[in-house]
Amino acid sequence: MKKMRVISAAVLCCISSFAMAQTAAGNSSVTLYGLVDVGYTHVTGGPGGTQNKITSGNMEGSRFGLRGNEDLGGGYRAIFTLEGRFEADTGGLSNRPDSTGRLPDRLSSATSLGLPAGLQPAVSAVAAQIGSTIGVNLSNNLFDRQAFVGLVTPFGAFTMGRQYTPAYLATANFDVMKTESSLALGQLVAIPSSFDIRVSNSLQYGLQKDGLSATAMYAAGEVAGKATAGRLLGAMVIYKGNGYSFGGGYNTRNNELGEKSLSTAILGASLDAGPGTLYGQYATIKDNHPTGLSTISTSLAANPATAPFATTVQNAFINGFKQDARLFQIGYRITSGVHTVSVAYNNMNDKRPFNADRYSYGAAYSYALSKRTDLNVVLTHLENKNTSQDALGANGFVGGVTSGPGVDSNSMAFSIRHRF
Repeated sequence: MKKMRVISAAVLCCISSFAMAQTAAGNSSVTLYGLVDVGYTHVTGGPGGTQNKITSGNMEGSRFGLRGNEDLGGGYRAIFTLEGRFEADTGGLSNRPDSTGRLPDRLSSATSLGLPAGLQPAVSAVAAQIGSTIGVNLSNNLFDRQAFVGLVTPFGAFTMGRQYTPAYLATANFDVMKTESSLALGQLVAIPSSFDIRVSNSLQYGLQKDGLSATAMYAAGEVAGKATAGRLLGAMVIYKGNGYSFGGGYNTRNNELGEKSLSTAILGASLDAGPGTLYGQYATIKDNHPTGLSTISTSLAANPATAPFATTVQNAFINGFKQDARLFQIGYRITSGVHTVSVAYNNMNDKRPFNADRYSYGAAYSYALSKRTDLNVVLTHLENKNTSQDALGANGFVGGVTSGPGVDSNSMAFSIRHRF
């Protein structure tokens, strides 16, 4: 019987090369690592018109981190990861989209939400409050990306802390862009967010045997008196064979009241075809009880002018933020020497009455100056249909919204990325 190798989920998909290289190590080690990605972006369609900016995270979010590994003997190892983001263009720890504080019109217009036009002041106040939460690491947490410790054993790996969720690891594995740049599938589902990317207070089990990788996660919401409130459950299974792979992942999260909220399921595959690799994935998104909206009526009730309509407005926002969508991506990647070319088509089919359908397509090119440094060019077109108004962002920042429903967005990005 072959010896089983086991690693944690985060190690499996994010730092597997390090973990596997350290399997036979006899001593402990701590490694400083990171990535700096900064460049120029030209994006059209925003509320302020065309934007030309120096941005951090065009391909991947800039980051620094520490990894630790200690061989305990007998097939046991202790590991940890502490990883924080930073903005290479400013030195800050967080960022907001160019459309700061703005929601799509379908989620910020009283009439679009099915309310009388006279309630627009109350709707605008609530929309501004929700909009103020859109961005990346707005709390300026030092280790916002990952912070976990774990034990690798002969029968599995157990990690605890802030980690990537199983469904996100699955979609990243089958994304032709590996979530990089404006061409990634996740760019179509940023507002409201359709993926729980990372989660705190999580316990994860992972294993790897030959080509099979699997993880299971439990994340506690830690809401006093409500054991199921904010809880997340997830699982992921991927099999990698000779020239192909397939698998899927699933997350389901409860809202602050303990009701079933966002659920995301992914199926994907890859196949070596010709000189490159063909990627494809399909995802379903469902959320009948959106998270974080149960206190709207309380805040409106404090104002005598809006108190009579507090419950009505809250229910309208809850209905507006519900999700029922299908995601699809197909892409192809070719690497030849120092050159890598990727093309992709992404589609989001909104099943809700808003019918906010959208799709994107484009191409990305990377030129490797060395094993650690590359130059990148990405061209992406996003087509907004009906009430959709997504703007293009990138791996390290949210695009926000366009100037109006049906307004398209184009992105052209040039960047340099260095890994250390």
